[in-house]
Amino acid sequence: MGSPPWESGISPPELMAFIENTPPGKVIDLGCGTGTNVITLAQQGWQATGIDFVSKAIRTAKRKAKKAGVTVELRVGDVTRLENLGGGYDLVLDIGCFHGLSPRQRLDYHKNLSIILNPGGTYMLYAFLKENEQSRRGISDMDVEQLSQFLLLKNRENDDGEDTFGPSSWFWFKRPPAS
Repeated sequence: MGSPPWESGISPPELMAFIENTPPGKVIDLGCGTGTNVITLAQQGWQATGIDFVSKAIRTAKRKAKKAGVTVELRVGDVTRLENLGGGYDLVLDIGCFHGLSPRQRLDYHKNLSIILNPGGTYMLYAFLKENEQSRRGISDMDVEQLSQFLLLKNRENDDGEDTFGPSSWFWFKRPPAS
């Protein structure tokens, strides 16, 4: 089978810039795949957890983490069902997971974000853009509006940038501090 086409083995520059400008904390990577970003974060002092529904990807991530000499928590699981995961994450990272969820799954995903992301925490999302309303995959303006009901959109970068698989963007959200 080989490596999936989206697995570069290199953490993106947007994540690296975030790490350089943010003190380490607790992070979860939703849809972590083979663990590249979880391992990078752990190497930079973050307490890192990764979750993916593909057991082969998690097995690969565990081997890579062991080889890199880092301690990370890796789980096979559904990103729409994180109730028993607890919370307290300073960073929730999603590179290419959200845009593949169904509308119903996205509602559950939103609910989970509101539970697991600390007040003041950051949600970094990389997603393909919906090319039209009939498209099943991709993030729409309506998705961004729904996320903005409980998160503050701080930045949108590479707006309509071109990825190998189509137009895409980075979104940085912040959960408002507790009042």
